[in-house]
Formats: sequence, structure tokens, C-alpha cells
Amino acid sequence: MKRKFIAYEGEEFTIEWYFNSAGKSAALEYYEELSSGQKEKLYYLFYMLADTGKIRSEEKFRNEGDQVYAFKPMPDRFLCFFYQGAKVIVTNAYEKKMDKMPPREKQKALKAKEDYIKRCNAGDYYE
Repeated sequence: MKRKFIAYEGEEFTIEWYFNSAGKSAALEYYEELSSGQKEKLYYLFYMLADTGKIRSEEKFRNEGDQVYAFKPMPDRFLCFFYQGAKVIVTNAYEKKMDKMPPREKQKALKAKEDYIKRCNAGDYYE
């Protein structure tokens, strides 16, 4: 069953978990495994972006290139992209273990973005 995973709805943006055609959300599953303290850190960043429209600190939210952004609640990273209708779609997550982002994580985000846009354009993402 396909579902709409809204992570946070604010004044400026709605933040959603991306889900694949099988109805799975890797980022949401990762989030659900975090401690309550880690969840609060991410939720605060969602609140900041969704309610104020920006996060000024690159230590907390950063453009990773190719229209992929990262929420950065240490030590985790949640990759996302902006979409029409003031949406921020969170695609995948991982624990930061080295200085640079693993290329496969960015590729996962780009693949999810492509899939999301394709399915939205076809009208079958939110069925």
C-alpha cells in the first residue's frame, strides 16, 4: 500500500519522506532506528527549514551539489531535494563516518529524485 509520509508540515515547506514504488521509505526506516535524542535533533532541523524557510548554518544543512541537500544532525545525514509546491523530499540517510559523502549515498538520492519526479508526472506517486 502506498502512503504519503509527511515528516513535518510548516509555514514555508512541507517535509516528506520519499517512498519507492513498493511503499518503502529507507530514510524513514533509518529515522525510526535513531535514539530519541537523535530524532529530536533532526526534528529541530525540519522545524527550522519548514517554518522559517531556511537554515543558515552549513554545519546543519548544506547544498551537496546536483540539487541534493543534506540535513546534518551529527553524526547522521539525511539527503533531500526541493520540489514544486514547497516540498522537501527526504530520500535516504546514513551515519557519517568520513569527511566526504560516500558517492553511493548521493547516487541513491539522485535516483530517488528521478523516480519521484517521474512518478509524480505520471500521477501515480500519491495514489
